[in-house]
Amino acid sequence: MADPRIKSLKIKSGIVKRITKEKVMYVQEAEKQDEKVQQMKEKKDDEYHIRKQEEVLAEARMMVPECHKRLVKAYEDLKNLVDCETDLNEFQEYQAALSILSDAKVQLDVAN
Repeated sequence: MADPRIKSLKIKSGIVKRITKEKVMYVQEAEKQDEKVQQMKEKKDDEYHIRKQEEVLAEARMMVPECHKRLVKAYEDLKNLVDCETDLNEFQEYQAALSILSDAKVQLDVAN
């Protein structure tokens, strides 16, 4: 039967990978939305539409710190598991977890 630690590594790795991707997407969305609002202001579009787009921008910006907070927790959980289960280092799942941790670390180092 498969080692339950491997299953735990796969699950926690998937969580970190998903949240990392989610944070990147929210940052990109906020940047695109900011550009859109600026263009609308430059073209002097309807104030109502500008306000609505600013609301969308505020929502996207609000999600970035939330994702960052969840990423910190998930990263720490996976890091603790990897540190405790070094005897699994010959398994592919362990190596994948290390790679995912490395990718997530980049996002953790980026300011909110």
